[in-house]
Amino acid sequence: MWRVELHAHTLYSPDSLVSLEDFLTACRRKGLDRVAVTDHNTIEGALRLKERAPDLIIIGEEIRTQEGEVLAYFIEREIPKGLPMRETVERVREQGGIVALPHPCDRARGLAMGQEIIQAMIPLVDAIEVFNARCVFPRDNARAAALAARFNKPGFSGSDAHTLEELGRAWTALPPFEDAAGFLQALSQAQPTRRLSPFWVHLISLWAKWHRTHRR
Repeated sequence: MWRVELHAHTLYSPDSLVSLEDFLTACRRKGLDRVAVTDHNTIEGALRLKERAPDLIIIGEEIRTQEGEVLAYFIEREIPKGLPMRETVERVREQGGIVALPHPCDRARGLAMGQEIIQAMIPLVDAIEVFNARCVFPRDNARAAALAARFNKPGFSGSDAHTLEELGRAWTALPPFEDAAGFLQALSQAQPTRRLSPFWVHLISLWAKWHRTHRR
């Protein structure tokens, strides 16, 4: 089984300051076999990393839709934020990509979807992040796992890493895969790991936002 990180950010996200070089070094050091780079509303960092490490990087994007956030994997073109979720999913599908719900039950995030929206939209997605290492309330991860089981959706873990220390904190064990179709098949055998990040990582993200705002 591979050690796969399915939710990670670089300095191309407004709340992270992780350079691409440091990102790659940390991934290799931590023994990750594949890493999905899922910056907020952009794939620029993922594309640059894919050029440097095609054997390691999955091009992804965490996209803000009108209803909340979704994760896209194995895409080639950036999908703009602010679209209805159905249209966002359609654009991912047009590229042959895979769609997942990140932290769907996290009450501390304004961009997590409410229960009514989740139930209406869940048939559109391929998988659910059943454990997010940045969830402040452990019960919210348990609710996400119950949601995946209820709707018979594959569940995976994501570190939601915004710092080097977080990379690989909550990786998912998956059988080897080469493309989107193989990845989707591998998700049916996913074995999530569950290790929460300390609360202070949220403070680093807040500082990153402040630093960028005041540096201009």
